[in-house]
Amino acid sequence: MESWSVPRRVFVTGAAGFIGRTLAARWRDAGAEVRGVDAVADPAAGIVAGDVAEPGAWQRHAAGCDLVVHTAAVVSNAQGLGASWRVNVLGTRNVLDAAARGSAERFLHLSSIRAFSDLGFPDDVGERHPVRPDGAPYVDTKIASEHVVLQAHAAGELACTVVRPGDVYGPGSRPWIVMPLELVRRGMFALPAMGRGRFSPVYVDDLADGIAAAAAAPAASGQVLTLAGGMTVSTRDFFTYHHRWAGRRGPLVLPTSVAVGAAGAIAAVNRLRGAESEVNPVSMRYFARRGGYSIEKARLLLGYEPAVTLAEGMARTETWLRERRLI
Repeated sequence: MESWSVPRRVFVTGAAGFIGRTLAARWRDAGAEVRGVDAVADPAAGIVAGDVAEPGAWQRHAAGCDLVVHTAAVVSNAQGLGASWRVNVLGTRNVLDAAARGSAERFLHLSSIRAFSDLGFPDDVGERHPVRPDGAPYVDTKIASEHVVLQAHAAGELACTVVRPGDVYGPGSRPWIVMPLELVRRGMFALPAMGRGRFSPVYVDDLADGIAAAAAAPAASGQVLTLAGGMTVSTRDFFTYHHRWAGRRGPLVLPTSVAVGAAGAIAAVNRLRGAESEVNPVSMRYFARRGGYSIEKARLLLGYEPAVTLAEGMARTETWLRERRLI
């Protein structure tokens, strides 16, 4: 990774979240003043309370920050289009407004590899491949959020960069560590495509390195960059760790049609109970992906090169789980 300059002040949305707090710690350790917004205030960490989907006093907290990093989002396959659009799209516009009014020099937006869709993209897909709405609220609103950011860049409001992270894991990851582990323990975890779907893991520290470089590099202004792990593994191989941690055999693997049908039945029952669950057909289709993601553009522009292997990343994650007596 090439060296990157340190901004004087950074404003992070979703600053108490998995990725947001990792980024905040990275810049703070490098000597930057870090501020942020999240659902709950943490004055000691410079975090104010706010809802990015609603303009408010939280926006003034970004004033004077050189860099604004937008990580806050609804990251779920269980939320509907309205709730996802409110945060992921409208919220992005509100954060852009705060950055522009606060005289930020750079805006970095976290989108997702899912902008390529969960279905039908070529293996080793690169950023020139068109995005594809597919009806999943998270997918479609992440695509729309990119449009909002790139529109602001094109209009000259401020210099913007869009980052599409891979499947980000590590200590504290709810989507890919804590939640699957809970489902494994409850006997509620199964994989479609007989466990041969492809997963694109990137350790959170590698992602943070790439984001810091993208936020500092002049060549990344106006660009869309995929920051994945530079590899794919089968979903079976990735989630085998969770089963070992839980002391369970598995994972259970099913044909995709069976997995989608079972997940649909579970989701229907949950709707009747007024409950939300990530066990649903959208999640099953995501786990049935066949392709991976190219990081060649990030390599060329940033010198990005993930350093943490899956084995090392999972070893660090296991230590974190044990320290908190989660396993």
